Amino acid sequence: MQKIARIISKYFGVIIIVFMILGFVTPGAFKWVTSKLFGQPVINILLGIIMFGMGMTLSLNDFKIVLKRPLDVLKGTAAQFIIMPVLALFLSKLFGLEEALMVGVVLVGTCPGGTASNVISYMAGGDVALSVAMTTVSTLLAPILTPTLTYLLIKQTVSFSPVSMFMSIIQVVLLPITVGLIVKAVIKEKADVVESYMPAVSTISIACIVGGVIGANAAKILSSLGLIVLVVILHNACGYALGFLVGKLTGMDRKKSITLAVEVGMQNSGLAASLAASQFAAMPLAAVPAALFSAWHNISGAIFAWVAKSLEKDTSHAQ
Repeated sequence: MQKIARIISKYFGVIIIVFMILGFVTPGAFKWVTSKLFGQPVINILLGIIMFGMGMTLSLNDFKIVLKRPLDVLKGTAAQFIIMPVLALFLSKLFGLEEALMVGVVLVGTCPGGTASNVISYMAGGDVALSVAMTTVSTLLAPILTPTLTYLLIKQTVSFSPVSMFMSIIQVVLLPITVGLIVKAVIKEKADVVESYMPAVSTISIACIVGGVIGANAAKILSSLGLIVLVVILHNACGYALGFLVGKLTGMDRKKSITLAVEVGMQNSGLAASLAASQFAAMPLAAVPAALFSAWHNISGAIFAWVAKSLEKDTSHAQ
């Protein structure tokens, strides 16, 4: 079983893309994702599983890094919650996205860094410890910053309850992370065994969210696919570029700048999809940018890592 789990986690990007395609081809197979179980949206339950996995993988050292390198973490967090939200609104206005898609793009922008960013940072030759610290801090700040920024950016267009969004993030993000930390502390020696399976479980969970959102909106997505895909790609690419630029301009070395680029460019799109489904239920298309972002940022992350490593080799050869 552990071998299967390792294969699933290794090819997480491919699996998510496959589920996205399946969402288009066999949308009925994912109807359960957009339904409710025990009165709770299944998407929220799946996201809770992902966040529980994150809690299981955290250690005391991850929090020590925040205290040892507060300035680096502060730079990353500030860039995360300034660059991506502003880019989201700018691109939505630039391309004249309809209201629901605009809300979805903004939600992607105001969410914290994605857990896959840690893997991409490693592949790109970045500072993995800093990546984990940045993801952790931005996730812990999400209950406050995500509703606040979303409200400030879309209050003129769409009305929603920031307090309701705050409570939703507490339920599907902070509570499962806390439970994960507690479970890890209680089971101690066995924690490593459980932890080894969690990346695979998280991969399947996010893939199901992507398949469910795509399946529920397949026809509408196809009618505006070109435009929203372009916006998603630009949002992600500009995040990488501006994140790296901020790193260099604020005195970070190459490894840290790469990490900052990845942390800014890759978002917790699972959370964005969950919030779109729960807070903007009347706008089903609002979850689409998050689903497309989930698939795309895994592709682009692999490309970014390959380019970063190639440039690193070229630089070392030149020296």
